[in-house]
Amino acid sequence: MQAVSIFRTALTGVCLSLVVGCGGDGNFGGSFSDNGSFRSRYEAARGALETGNYDRANRIYAQLVETAGPLESRVRLEYAHSLLRGGDYAEASKQARFLSQGSEGAERAAGLAVLGTAEHELGRAAAQADDRVAARSHFSTAQSALGEAIKTSPDLDPVGALASRLKDSQLRLKSLG
Repeated sequence: MQAVSIFRTALTGVCLSLVVGCGGDGNFGGSFSDNGSFRSRYEAARGALETGNYDRANRIYAQLVETAGPLESRVRLEYAHSLLRGGDYAEASKQARFLSQGSEGAERAAGLAVLGTAEHELGRAAAQADDRVAARSHFSTAQSALGEAIKTSPDLDPVGALASRLKDSQLRLKSLG
């Protein structure tokens, strides 16, 4: 899937930040009294994401976002990415929009890349269902998000997948009138 390669660089940075942010007690932020430490839950979510068990990853990430403290935006990015890879484009869009609205720089660009990708997929589904109004709205959001992400952080698009989605969104918007 193109989305996997798009975010590999961003997720590597997120993982490094999470490891660097680890305290001496092994916890990142809060902890789960009944379910182990934040670190062990994060590792479980990450492992589930990497093995394609997106439902499990999403359940854990949803819990982690609530207790991540200063790492909330980084965990939310991984959560949005997991939702995207699992095909839950509407929730991925929601999480990425929330992240991008409260961030700047590379973090905002990574959120916008997820937002744009999710909105592009939602636009394709709406177009397939012949819902021109929804398709136009989704493709317009995708165009805006992807355009800013590419402009701000071109390194997020090393193979051109985001640019391809941007171009497709632009073409589809033209055809929708």
